[in-house]
Amino acid sequence: MSLNLNENLKNSAAKFPSHRAYTFLNQSTTYAELDKEVDCAASALSAAGIGMGDKVALLLGNCPEFITAYYGILRLGAVVVPINPGYTLGEISFILLNSQAKAVIAHSSLESNIYPLREKLEHLKMVIYTDSIKSEWKWERLTQETEDIFVSPFICEDDLAVILYTSGTTGKPKGAMLSHRNMASNAKAISRLAELTEADRMIAVLPMFHVFCMTVCINVPIACGATIVIVPKFSPAEVMNTIRSEKATFFAGVPTMFSFMLQLPGATAEDFASIRACFSGVDSIPLVLLNGFEEKYNVRILEGYGLSETAPVTAFNPLRGTRKPGSVGIDIMEVKNKVVDPNGFEVPRGEIGELIVQGPNVMKGYLGLPEETSSALKDGWFYTSDLARIDDEGYIYIVDRKKDLIIVGGYNVYPKEVEEVLYQHPAIVEAAVIGIPDKEYGEIVKAFVVSNDECITMDDILHFCQDKLIKYKLPKQVEFKKELPKNSTGKILKKALRVDQVEVI
Repeated sequence: MSLNLNENLKNSAAKFPSHRAYTFLNQSTTYAELDKEVDCAASALSAAGIGMGDKVALLLGNCPEFITAYYGILRLGAVVVPINPGYTLGEISFILLNSQAKAVIAHSSLESNIYPLREKLEHLKMVIYTDSIKSEWKWERLTQETEDIFVSPFICEDDLAVILYTSGTTGKPKGAMLSHRNMASNAKAISRLAELTEADRMIAVLPMFHVFCMTVCINVPIACGATIVIVPKFSPAEVMNTIRSEKATFFAGVPTMFSFMLQLPGATAEDFASIRACFSGVDSIPLVLLNGFEEKYNVRILEGYGLSETAPVTAFNPLRGTRKPGSVGIDIMEVKNKVVDPNGFEVPRGEIGELIVQGPNVMKGYLGLPEETSSALKDGWFYTSDLARIDDEGYIYIVDRKKDLIIVGGYNVYPKEVEEVLYQHPAIVEAAVIGIPDKEYGEIVKAFVVSNDECITMDDILHFCQDKLIKYKLPKQVEFKKELPKNSTGKILKKALRVDQVEVI
């Protein structure tokens, strides 16, 4: 298996030309057909002026166009910039500006968000809407076969493949630069861990713009010649129906998905009869949920750990051998996890410290942020800021997540980003945001505010925030306080706010 995503697709198309590359809404496309579409997309983008190293943003949901565009961009030697299509205008604008994206491929429903940016972003040369006849650049033109034979440029393992934007402690997204080696090595490791073959069928219902889906549900199957079963949007009943009809063999999800599927009325172990294993990531899955799901559906859930900066997987419970519930597993192939003290020295097994990672999957750095890069990457190790311990058998346990990070249904929410929006409201004097437990989503966002207007309501605040933040970042609860707890320097003590919540919940 190559350490080049482009070569992985070419190899699978050569080995399994008539095998289904993906299925979508009862339609399927073979590897030979996908490879040809990717060639056409690369050729058309090249003719339009997109070249090696240029950034192309994808604002698409789960659909075949995402896969074709993703690999078309890579085949050209250009760089994919996946963006959550649910982001607000401001969030999209920041990423397009920061990445200097030269082109955007999006669904036409986003035209009202993207159109105002055309004049503001001089570097943005073309916008392609996958389903619009009004588009200046037609999607059909990108995938239409031509007589010209496209010759892909030479792409090195260390060439940039993807820039994934992940929020930092300042609230501003940081672009994690991932090479072909980073992405392809992770796909190789996961395919071997899961023992994937061309006979497997992987459910892709996680968002394709998210690195978990990108690696596990797209790059891994394509590297093996397996079939990607695309599900446009998560619905417990729809996923169950798709697993049955497609006889899917793997399902990757986040704890929230497993929770909703466990509660699905009438569902039985027969619905999961074809599934060899489920993968769970992004957030810790409660043991009660894991045990309940496995007992009901007679299937194993394998927990893992990863980050955008590590493409993403660094550890996983093995398909065969010992699996330890509550643990995120052991080192994957060619990747080393280590727990260190504040001085960077490894701590004894069983002791808690910061988890650091070394391997071919570790990012090249943060785009345009040398200080942040040098802070995160030290002597070839990536410092995760997560607290963990490793037992005598090498199994890793995440003790605590990054300070203040809130995970809502598998999505990261940084409080400062929400707080900055709250402070824009003229009636809000002070604001603090924390995550509080939620049975369905793991956590939800709660805001504490001090206001100079006694008439302001929670609805007023939510209405103010709704066009500035994507839905999962919106506060689900707002508590008004006369003052927020602070230390002697005036810093707001979120720890005190969390202690209060323990008594409330």
